[in-house]
Amino acid sequence: LSPNRINLVTKYILEHFNQKTKRNTGSYTFNKLINIESISKDNKNKEEREKVRLVGFNSIFAVSSIDAAKLYYHEFKKQMKEKPGEKLRIATIFSYAPNEEDVDDRNDGLLGEENSDSTEGLSLSSREFLEEAIRDYNEMFGTAYDTSSDKFPNYYKDLSLRMKNKEVDLLIVVNMFLTGFDATTLNTLWVDKNLQMHGLIQAFSRTNRILNSVKTYGNIICFRNLQKETDDAIALFGDKHASGIVLLKTFNDYYNGYEDDDGKFVKGYVERINELRENFPVDEMIEGEQNKKDFIKAFGRILRLRNILSSFDDFVGREILKPIQFQDYTSKYNDLYDEFKVKKTADDVSSDIAFEMELVKQIEVNMDYILMLVENYHTSNCKDKDILVEIKRAVGSSTQLRSKKELIEQFIQRVNTNTNVIDEWKKFVVEQKELDLINLIKEEKLKEEETRNYIDNSFRNGEVRTVGTDLDKIMPPVSRFGGGRAKKKEGLIVKLKDFFLKYEGLGILEFSNKNSYDLPQVAEEKAEYK
Repeated sequence: LSPNRINLVTKYILEHFNQKTKRNTGSYTFNKLINIESISKDNKNKEEREKVRLVGFNSIFAVSSIDAAKLYYHEFKKQMKEKPGEKLRIATIFSYAPNEEDVDDRNDGLLGEENSDSTEGLSLSSREFLEEAIRDYNEMFGTAYDTSSDKFPNYYKDLSLRMKNKEVDLLIVVNMFLTGFDATTLNTLWVDKNLQMHGLIQAFSRTNRILNSVKTYGNIICFRNLQKETDDAIALFGDKHASGIVLLKTFNDYYNGYEDDDGKFVKGYVERINELRENFPVDEMIEGEQNKKDFIKAFGRILRLRNILSSFDDFVGREILKPIQFQDYTSKYNDLYDEFKVKKTADDVSSDIAFEMELVKQIEVNMDYILMLVENYHTSNCKDKDILVEIKRAVGSSTQLRSKKELIEQFIQRVNTNTNVIDEWKKFVVEQKELDLINLIKEEKLKEEETRNYIDNSFRNGEVRTVGTDLDKIMPPVSRFGGGRAKKKEGLIVKLKDFFLKYEGLGILEFSNKNSYDLPQVAEEKAEYK
C-alpha cells in the first residue's frame, strides 16, 4: 500500500483504460435497461429496455482490502482532477466480512464472503469512506442511497444494474462482484490481490461473457505475479493442456506467427500485412471476382488479428499500416461488402466468404470527427483541398457514415468563410430531413401524420420496424390482388430504411425538438405539397 505504488498502478490504469476496454473503438448494439432505480427498489417492476449503440466496455478492479480500496478510490479522484480530458465513472462497494482476513492470507483459495445486505460490522472509518463514495455515486446518477440497512441493499442492486448497463466504467471491489456476477459489457479485470485456485478461476471468469466478434475474450491485467497461481488453477480445474484453451497466445505469436498443435505454421500479423500490401496495393483497384474474394478473406484475417493485438501494450506503434492506409483498405472492404451484399441477394455468389463487419464498425469514424475536419476546412478559408480528400477517405471507411455521404458532401458545398459549422450543420440536417420526408410522402402517397409518427418512433427505437400493423397504417389504399400491395410494401421498406440510415445518429429528435429554425425552402416545399 505504498503511496508511490498506488500512484503508479492508478496512473497505468488511467493511461491504458481506453486501450484495454476499447473505450473509443469497440462499437456495438445493446439493449439498455432504462428504469434502473425503480427495479432496484422493487424487483416486481417490469424491466424497460431500449436499443442503443455503445462504444467500449467496462471493468472491475479487485484489490486486497478495504484500506486498499480507500487509497485507490481517492488516488483515482486525485489523478483525474489533475489531468484534463474525459473522466472515468468510478464507483466502489464493500461490506462487513465475517472473516476479515484477505485472501492473501487464506490457503483454501476461496474468496471471503461479503454481505450485500449489511454494513453493520464495518469500522467507523470504513463506513464513513463508503458513505463518501455513495454520495459521489448519488451525484453521478441522481440517486439517494447510503449505508443504512434499508438503503444499502438497493445501492448494491442499482450498482449491479448500472455495471451491466455499462454506466460505470470502473468498479473497485474487495471480494464483492467477483463471484456470480455476469455482465456482457464487462471485458477487463484489473487485479492487485493475491488470488489462487477456485477464487482465481471465479474472479477471472467475470470477464468471459462473450458479446460479439469485438469482445471474443476477456482481459486480465495483474499488478502481482500470479503466473504460477494461474497455471496451477487451470491445471486443477481443467487438465495439463487446458491453458491452451483458456489463455491467449503471446503477443509475439500473433505478431510474428507460431506453430499450432499439429506443427503447422500459422502466419502472424507482419506476414499477413506484407502479403496484403504486395497482392493488393492500397492505391490500385481490385479487379475480378476471385481477387475480390481473396482480398475480403485476407483483410478479414487482419481485422481479427488486430482485434486481439490491440489489447497488448506491445502493439502500440507497431501497427505497420499508417492510419490513412488502414482507412483506405477499410474503404475497399466496405465497397466490396456493399457489392457482394447485392450479389448475394441476387444469386448467392458470396456464400463462401464472411465479412467481419462488427470489427469494421468498432473502428468507426464518428460525425464529430467529420465536423472537426469541416471546421478545419472552414479555418483554411475553404482553400485546403487536402482536408476534403481526408473527409472523403474517412467517410468511405465508415459503415455508419457511408449512408450519409451525400448529406455531408451537400453540406460542405454550403460552407463558406462566414459559416458557423456546428450551428449550420444542425440547421442543414433538420432542413434536409424535412425535405426528404416530404418527398418520400409525395412519391409513395403516404399518410402524412401517420408517417411522421412512424419516422419519429423509428429514431426513438433505433430501428425501422417492418412487422406489425404500423407500416400498413401509413400506406395508401392498394389492391391486395395480384401481389400489388406486397410489392409496394417491399419497395417502401427499402426507402424507409435508406431514409433512416441517412439520418440515424445525427440527433434528429434533439435538433428538431430543441431548435426552431426558419426554413424557407421547407416552407415552400410544404406549401406546394399541401
